[in-house]
Amino acid sequence: MKKLFVLFLAVSSIVTVNAQMVQFGLKAGANFATLTGSDASGASTRTSYFGGALVSIHALGKFSIQPEVIYSDQGAKATIEDESFTLSQAYINIPVLLKYNHSSGFFAETGPQFGILVSANAKQNGVSADVKSSYNSTDMTWAFGLGYLLKPVHLGIDARYNLGLSNIAKDDPNGTVKHSVFQVGVFYLFGK
Repeated sequence: MKKLFVLFLAVSSIVTVNAQMVQFGLKAGANFATLTGSDASGASTRTSYFGGALVSIHALGKFSIQPEVIYSDQGAKATIEDESFTLSQAYINIPVLLKYNHSSGFFAETGPQFGILVSANAKQNGVSADVKSSYNSTDMTWAFGLGYLLKPVHLGIDARYNLGLSNIAKDDPNGTVKHSVFQVGVFYLFGK
């Protein structure tokens, strides 16, 4: 019983200390998205946007964990038989990043990102069509990023690359289509 009580006190202390080291924030920026894979030949970069919220949980030393909820407009452009084609895919992305924070304000981050497809529209010759049923409802990517936090004003910039891990094309056993998204954004952290 004493061991259980000591364990409870230790966990409570850690949670209390970490609760004092939690910051909430907002972020937004530009996406430079395309598609890769055997069924994505000819795809080129589509510029769009992202925006959402984050929680920075300071862990041990210079490390923190940063879960986010981001609305991200992705997809790609292509030219098919001299006609332009645009695929717009909206996702709710949930990355969980491990960050190394240097005392200078620079940081590096990496971690998995789970995506939920909200909508998918294809546009060709000014005509749009809903193509959500052609894509899997979920996506997995791995994020790699660098950034800088100006600590006195809690304002930062970051650049991130999301490498597609899962095939988003539905019902296509012979081919693959994966996301490749480069992001540049700004963020603001509330609190200390």
